Amino acid sequence: MEQLRRCAGIALALLLCGPLPLLAQSEADHAATPPVADHPASAGMVAQLALEGPIGPAAAEYFDDASKHAVADGAAAIVLRLDTPGGLSDSMRQIIAGMLACKVPVLVFVAPGGARAASAGTYILYAGQIAAMAPATHVGAATPVSLGGSTPMPLPKIGDQPTIAGKSAPQAPSAENDDTESHKVLNDSIAYIRSLAQLRERNVEWAEQAVRGAATLTASEAAQQHVIDFVATDVSDLLAKADGRKVQLRDRTVSLQFKGLSVRDYAPNARSRFLAIITNPTIAYLLLLAGIAALFLEATHPGVLLPGIVGGICLLVGLYALQLLPVNYAGLALMALGIGLLAAELVTPTVGAYGVGGVIAFVVGSVMLMNSGVPGYGVNLGVIAGIAVCAAGLLASIAWLVFRTRRARQFIGDEALLNEVAELLEPIAAGGEAWASVHGERWRIRCESALPVGARARIVRRQGLLLWVAPV
Repeated sequence: MEQLRRCAGIALALLLCGPLPLLAQSEADHAATPPVADHPASAGMVAQLALEGPIGPAAAEYFDDASKHAVADGAAAIVLRLDTPGGLSDSMRQIIAGMLACKVPVLVFVAPGGARAASAGTYILYAGQIAAMAPATHVGAATPVSLGGSTPMPLPKIGDQPTIAGKSAPQAPSAENDDTESHKVLNDSIAYIRSLAQLRERNVEWAEQAVRGAATLTASEAAQQHVIDFVATDVSDLLAKADGRKVQLRDRTVSLQFKGLSVRDYAPNARSRFLAIITNPTIAYLLLLAGIAALFLEATHPGVLLPGIVGGICLLVGLYALQLLPVNYAGLALMALGIGLLAAELVTPTVGAYGVGGVIAFVVGSVMLMNSGVPGYGVNLGVIAGIAVCAAGLLASIAWLVFRTRRARQFIGDEALLNEVAELLEPIAAGGEAWASVHGERWRIRCESALPVGARARIVRRQGLLLWVAPV
C-alpha cells in the first residue's frame, strides 16, 4: 500500500510538472524564431485533409485534430481538399482560426471536378496560403443567412455594389425596412472576408461581392480575377505548381519546396466520425423521437427496462446534437406539444381532438426545427412526411377502434349475459327454478316452460342472482 501511494505521488508530480519544461522549450523556440525569414519549408511528406459536405462542429473538430497530428508528424504542408455547400459560421471561423495559427502552410484545393466552395467554403478558400481549384468547380455565394429564418440577408441597393474587373455589378433588389441585426451580420461577414483577402493579397472587391451580392465564379474565372492562385487538375499538379512559391506563414515568409514529397491522407478519427453522424440534422431528429417514444413505452409498461435505457441514451445523444446545431426553439416546443397531445390521445381517447392537433403541431415544429437556410442543415422533408403519415395512421386506427368498441357487444355486466345459452343441470318445471351452467358457472334459472336435464335455454334477463330463460 505504501509503494502504491509513493507511485501515485510520483505520477501526480510528473503530471503537474511535466508540461513546464515543454512550455519553457516552446517559449524559447518562439523567442528564437526570427520575425521575417526566407527559407524553405521542407519535410518528408504533405498531409491531405478532406472537408466534404456541410461545415459543422464535426468538420471543425476533424480539421483541428488532424492538422495538429500532421504538424506533429513533420508534414511540410497541409492540403485541404474542399467540397462544401457551406455550413455554420462558428465552425467555419474555428477552422479558419486553426488555419491561421497552423505552423505549416495550408493549401486549399477545391476538388474533384464538380466540387464547390460555396458560402462558408469561400471564406476557407480565401484563408489558405495557396488557393487552387480543379476544373469544373466553382466558388462564391457567400451571403450570410439570417439567424432567425431561412431567407438570405437583404441584398444592398444597386448603387452600393462595386464594379468588378471593369464589368457592371449585377443588379439586385433594393433592401427596404432592413433591421439592424441583419446589417450587423452582413457587415461583419464582409469585413471578415475582406480581412482574409487583404491578408492573402487576393481580390478584395470580388470577395465583398460574393458576400454582398452572392456572386459566383468558375475555376478559370476565379484564376483570371485573382480570387485563386491557379487551376490544378489533381493534388500532384497542385504541389507542382505551388513548388517554389513564397507564402506568408504567420510572422515569417517561407518558400514552398514539395519536390519528392509523398502525400499522406489523414482520415477523421472515431470521435469526429461519431460527431458527423449525430450532428446530421435528420439523425439528430430521429434520435430525439426514438428517445421520446422509448421512454413513453417504458412509462406505459413499467419494468421492461430496455426501452427506458435505450430511450434515455437516444434522448441525451439527440439533445447533445441539437445544442451543436442551429435549432429553432419554437419548432422544438411545437414538436414537444405535438408529441404530448398524441400521448394524451393514446391515454384518454377524444375521438381525434387531441390527435389532430398533435399531428399538426408536430409537423409544423419539425419543419421549423432546423434553420433550413444554412446549407446542409435541414431535416429531410421525406422523413418528416413519413413520420407524420405514421402518426396520422395511428390516430385513424385509434379512432376506428373507439367507434368499433361503441358498436361491439358487451362482454361484462348484465348486457353480456343477454342471449347467452344456459345448459340445464337438472329438470325444471313450468314456472319453477333449477340450476344451469353458463360459461362454466352455476346459475339459478327460472323458466315459464318445463325443460329436461341437458336442455339449452336462452337468457332473456337477469334479476339479481336469478336468470330468466326461454327455450332455445
